[in-house]
Amino acid sequence: MKLGNRELALPLIQGGMGVGVSMGGLAGAVAAEGAMGTLSTADAGWNEPDFAAHPQQANLRALRREVQRAKRLAAGAGLVAVNAMVATRQYADSVRTALEAGADAIVSGAGLPLELPALAEGFEALLAPIVSGPRAAQLICRTWAKRYGRVPDFVVLEGCQAGGHLGFEEADLLSGRCTPLSRLIPEVLAALRPFEEKFGRAIPLFCAGGVATGAEMARCTRLGAAGAQLATRFIATEECDAGQGYKDVLLAARPEDLRIIHSPVGMPGRAVNSPLVQRLAAGMRQPPAHCSGCIKSCRPAETPFCITHALIEAVKGNWEEGLFFSGSRVDLVDRMRTVPDLIDELMKEWRALA
Repeated sequence: MKLGNRELALPLIQGGMGVGVSMGGLAGAVAAEGAMGTLSTADAGWNEPDFAAHPQQANLRALRREVQRAKRLAAGAGLVAVNAMVATRQYADSVRTALEAGADAIVSGAGLPLELPALAEGFEALLAPIVSGPRAAQLICRTWAKRYGRVPDFVVLEGCQAGGHLGFEEADLLSGRCTPLSRLIPEVLAALRPFEEKFGRAIPLFCAGGVATGAEMARCTRLGAAGAQLATRFIATEECDAGQGYKDVLLAARPEDLRIIHSPVGMPGRAVNSPLVQRLAAGMRQPPAHCSGCIKSCRPAETPFCITHALIEAVKGNWEEGLFFSGSRVDLVDRMRTVPDLIDELMKEWRALA
């Protein structure tokens, strides 16, 4: 598959999962199989010895090291991407650090990445926004075309069944009124088409959020998507960088155990109903004891909990204090696998039905 100036053997992206869940180990293993493995910039340095005192420096140092580690593990196969959240204070520095370290692609969401091409100037990496519908896709393409004379190399369409932060209204998520991927895919493809015609090249679309099997991938590609992005199922792999405690939480969880929470990032999110989530639902606050200044919009004195602390505790497997993000298809996280085994299963199912 042609993506800009790169080739991708498999129509599969492993979604970025922040604060130590998808780092160099997982991303490199996925890329080694011919797919796109993705690290996350979100508090990449959480486990560095100086993180508490110097979080910004620790994050960039760890990010550089982990991108290089993923590239070594990939050994020239697949692509290594970095997911960068627009909402973070270190967004620009993280993008530049990832590119300098050799990332093949930057995938950017949690806000509109309108300035991403400027941040990536001088590098040949692929650039891709994460969108939740046609309006965002059209706005990003129009802005990039006007300001920078280019369009995305590919687009990730993330539906309402994804884990982590979601680009949908909380009321719609809770009431089940969100537009399904089956409708969003043709709508976003239609929004991209004028820009494909103007620039004379395809803008491949990868669908995510509730896509967890090869059969579901095939349904997306039959609607015109180039492939799919999966994240949650990759957590229960031997190569995933999260601790076994996080993996065990997801292995035990069922769809009815998931809740929609309101994150300090300013977006709703989907997570396992842990004791922390239950306390927040009861109106209890857990203000941060220490603030690393990770999110632009966060006001530590007002936020009900510190998302950095909660995600760090989750990656360490702390059930009482952790926030365990998960996609809606957590029922398919049913046993530990290796990355090659999972990708082989997905591709066999997809090829049989595509």
